[in-house]
Amino acid sequence: MLNRRRFLGTTAAAAGVATFGGRMALADDAILEAARKEGTVNWYCSLIQDQAARPLKAAFEAKYPGVTVELVAGKASELFLKINDELSASRLQADVHHGGSTAAKLLAQGQLAAYVPPAASAYPDDMKDPDGFWTAQVVSFLVPAYNTDMVSAEEAPKTYDDVLDPKWKGAIAWATSMTQGGPPGFIATVLELMGEDEGMAYLRKLSEQQIVNVPANQRVVLDQVVAGEYPLALCTFSHHSEISKGKGAPVQWIPLEPKVTTTADPVFLMKDAPNPNAGKLLIDFIVSDEGQEVLAKAGYIPGNPAFRDPAHNPPAVSLSPSFVGDNIDTWIGIYDELFK
Repeated sequence: MLNRRRFLGTTAAAAGVATFGGRMALADDAILEAARKEGTVNWYCSLIQDQAARPLKAAFEAKYPGVTVELVAGKASELFLKINDELSASRLQADVHHGGSTAAKLLAQGQLAAYVPPAASAYPDDMKDPDGFWTAQVVSFLVPAYNTDMVSAEEAPKTYDDVLDPKWKGAIAWATSMTQGGPPGFIATVLELMGEDEGMAYLRKLSEQQIVNVPANQRVVLDQVVAGEYPLALCTFSHHSEISKGKGAPVQWIPLEPKVTTTADPVFLMKDAPNPNAGKLLIDFIVSDEGQEVLAKAGYIPGNPAFRDPAHNPPAVSLSPSFVGDNIDTWIGIYDELFK
């Protein structure tokens, strides 16, 4: 059922990058000079603006005076449509964009440029594309979460089998987001962990739990758990729970055993970017130590594991954009059959 091609990344191709003593080196001065001549980089960005996007913009512009970041903000789906409209009109404005589902679609269309930033050499294989088309700027861990006023730590499920306990029937919610960060990603992880036959048997049993399909995103579902509308949710993001818990909310995420799901939010350069050198410079910065520190301070989970809190970095099945692009229709079909 599953096409396992490029499930986990392998060593990235160093497109345009020379290697010296095992370290990737780049003609930084040449790119910086060309970027300053371009003067602008158009960053189509769905990161939370005040929390992450604007701090990254400010830090980049402070480091590289003479290159201005033009932020084009919006939801990932809206920005993908905008890029497609620009491509259809042969008037592409986007230089740099991000997102797992978007990367898979644009890769299939042949619209991404291969570019390996120097910092990618420090990233594990599943955090970069084997052909050099993207590097993970942040990741998300897809996990269950529960309301701590309604469920004790002892009662909370610890394993996938625990989720099948009859006490959870009709009490579990998840978002109807048909992306790798929603039910399709959960389905993919079950099939990877258990194999096709055992995994499908598990999913059929899970469907008997009468999971509530909430027509909203993962953040909204978690807010409903916090409000006590549901005691337990699947397919929430761990960093959302951490942010809410830090503000006093009664919520806790669960590192479901043996592994949860992780999805990369890859940053990438458009093939026909109007400002390709400024785009490369921005990507360099985002995945560099400086950029990863900005994202970590913003409450995101950095793509570089060296900047992650070990307590918030559970064992995980990694779903790369290419693997998602190859298989998401299959996972959605399983969702439609069993859970819709």
